Amino acid sequence: MEVVITATILAVLALGALPMAELSVKRTREIEFRESLREIRTAIDAYKRAVDEGRVVRLANETGYPKTLRLLVDGVPDIKTPDKAKIYFLRRLPRDPFAARGVDAEESWGKRSYASPPDAPQEGDDVYDVYSLSADIGLNEVPYRLW
Repeated sequence: MEVVITATILAVLALGALPMAELSVKRTREIEFRESLREIRTAIDAYKRAVDEGRVVRLANETGYPKTLRLLVDGVPDIKTPDKAKIYFLRRLPRDPFAARGVDAEESWGKRSYASPPDAPQEGDDVYDVYSLSADIGLNEVPYRLW
C-alpha cells in the first residue's frame, strides 16, 4: 500500500514538472533566437556602415546592404587599406533555433530586402533584415516571424 501511495505522489509531481521543463526548453530556445537575431542584425548594420564610410565597394544602383548573409562571414575587401585586407562581420552565421533540422544556417532565415515593406517581407537584391520562418508563437504571444 505504501508503495502505491509513494508511486502516486511521484507521478503527480512528475506531471507537474513536465510542463515546467517544456517551458524552460522553449525559453532557452527563445533566448538563443533573440541573440542570433541581434548578432545578424548588428553585422548587417556594420556592413552598411562600412559601405557608407567608403571601405566597401558600392555600385551606384546598390543600397549598401549585403547581397547575401554568407557575405558577412566570407568578408569583403577593405578598399581603404593598401593590401585590401578583408573585413569580416561574423565569425559564423547563427542558425534559427526554430528552423527544421538539417536546414543550412543561411536558409533557416527569412530575408527581407530593403525594397520590401516591413509588413510583407520579401527577398530581393540585398539583405536588409532577417526573420524567422517558423509559424510558432513565442511565450509573449508574438509570432517568431515578427520578432
